[in-house]
Amino acid sequence: MVKFERRGCPWCKVWDKEIGPIYPKTDIGKRAPLRRVDLDAGIPPGLTLKRPILYTPTFVLIEGGAEVDRIEGYPGEEFFWGRAERLLKQLPASP
Repeated sequence: MVKFERRGCPWCKVWDKEIGPIYPKTDIGKRAPLRRVDLDAGIPPGLTLKRPILYTPTFVLIEGGAEVDRIEGYPGEEFFWGRAERLLKQLPASP
C-alpha cells in the first residue's frame, strides 16, 4: 500500500495519529505494508497508476508495480478500514 502525502496535509496528520501506529500490526498492514511517498517529489519509478493523484492522503494498493485500486482521502477510521478490506479482496489469495 502506498500512501501519497504532502507536507502540511491536515488529513495526513490525522491518519498518522489515528491509524499510523496500529496499521503495521493489523492483518491488512501485514498483507499490504505501507510505503510513504511525498507527492511533491513525484511518482516513484516503477509504479503505474490508473490516474493522477489529486488528493492527499491517497492510499494506492499496488500489485506487481501497478495500481489495483485506491482510497482517496481520509474521513475517519471506519471509512479507512472498510475500504482497505475491500481493496485487499481484489488481490489474489495469499499462499
